[in-house]
Amino acid sequence: MYYLRGEANGLTGKDTENLKANCETGVSGLDEILAGGLAKSRLFLIEGSPGTGKTTIASQFLMAGVDAGDKVLYITLSETEEELRDGAASHGWTFGNGFEVFELVPPESLLDEQQQQSLLYSSDLELGETTKRIFEAFERIKPSRVVLDSLSEIRLLAQSSLRYRRQILALKHYFSRHASTVLMLDDMTADVMDKTVHSVAHAVIRLEELSPTYGAERRRMRVLKYRGRKYRGGYHDFVIDTGGIRVFPRLVSAEHRSDFKRETVPIGDTQLNKLLGGGFERGASNLILGPAGTGKSLLTLSFVKSAVERGETAAMFVFDEELGLLFDRSKGLGIDLQAMVDSKRLVIEQIDAAELTPGEFSERVRICVEKFGARTVVVDSLNGYQAAMPEEQALILHMHELLQYLNRQGATTFLTVAQHGLVGDMKSPVDVTYLADTVILLRYFEAMGRVRRAISVVKKRTGSHEDTIREFMIGSNGITLGEPLTAFQGVLRGVPNLVGDTGLLDATKA
Repeated sequence: MYYLRGEANGLTGKDTENLKANCETGVSGLDEILAGGLAKSRLFLIEGSPGTGKTTIASQFLMAGVDAGDKVLYITLSETEEELRDGAASHGWTFGNGFEVFELVPPESLLDEQQQQSLLYSSDLELGETTKRIFEAFERIKPSRVVLDSLSEIRLLAQSSLRYRRQILALKHYFSRHASTVLMLDDMTADVMDKTVHSVAHAVIRLEELSPTYGAERRRMRVLKYRGRKYRGGYHDFVIDTGGIRVFPRLVSAEHRSDFKRETVPIGDTQLNKLLGGGFERGASNLILGPAGTGKSLLTLSFVKSAVERGETAAMFVFDEELGLLFDRSKGLGIDLQAMVDSKRLVIEQIDAAELTPGEFSERVRICVEKFGARTVVVDSLNGYQAAMPEEQALILHMHELLQYLNRQGATTFLTVAQHGLVGDMKSPVDVTYLADTVILLRYFEAMGRVRRAISVVKKRTGSHEDTIREFMIGSNGITLGEPLTAFQGVLRGVPNLVGDTGLLDATKA
């Protein structure tokens, strides 16, 4: 898989210069969120409940240091060195030269009940001994990057908030004097309201894991603070894959502008062109509404075919249909998707809404546009995309940013939405009509003892269009449009009244 980096990911020239003065995290997408990485010789906190990925990020941070020629030190208080190395092996990593692991376990005397103190609190001795051994390991290795995992052990040894804060300050000043960049991990198993380290740390990153009612767990992160730096706020989705963590920075469309010629792009079908007022505008978003089975997907396929015939690259993201079935069905309608894929003119992906986060979906769309040069993008359907993001308001905000981004890249976007019901009053699961530049409405209607289909353009911001309602049929040659249905009233309600000659299409000719 290809991942965008550098200015394509929103880093400015100034941020790129910051990378030289900062420590790269080694985590795909995280440096963009942090506007260049982690400032050198500062102390940072990564907090999150167990299993959110703190150790994985810490390992990637240190391995990035080794790649940069730094000496690094992983101080583990809660996990054995063997467990740490086994976890790295699951990602295909091997801690090589320059990567030191210091497993800090209680001294044997403290594990012996007969040697434990009875008049003095053993925590006084344990905390002092722990700090001493940390400093000894540091002096022996003299690393540029340090990870301390985890703070919950030190918090338990300190026993009081005052002693804990003083201990963290002592560690901070010690590492700062030696110009080390420190990453402290906190599993938040103690009091979640304790913000002691928040005020001490230069930056705080929180990792969260969400458990939806159905489907895989979702992970996201948020930067709570970063002194003296304008970072990218809000939540950012991330995944833990074999090979490490990948972060998908929240898309901000205003950061992505490009120059392109705004023009009307005609469609291959003459009647459809007339209905649309000449075609679609480049850099516009188009919404196709209608109940199940009216031909929304087929209509988008005809637009994809026209784009490929013009020599452009198209991208399709299919939520609702299995690709093998889609390829076979479209070939029977005169559209050879496999040939388009083989010619590298079509990028098509099957999307599993139960497994994919909205942030990762946005990243995949960006890859198609920025790497493969897609100028026609189809999302079929928004119902499946909504399943990946149950909160409707969040869905609209995500779609707004994604559509604005595509528009600014000069890509023509087609979204399909399946409305509830078959005839009569139709309801959409989410209303995004105000986001689209063009809205195409498909309907069933009954006439002459047959179920028929109708198409109309109800909105087009970028130019004129026909205000008629036309019947269309689906056959071996794709979609065939008829003349305007001037003899009917009430077609959009599904039960029209005949007021003149029908002018209906002959099914035998479709």
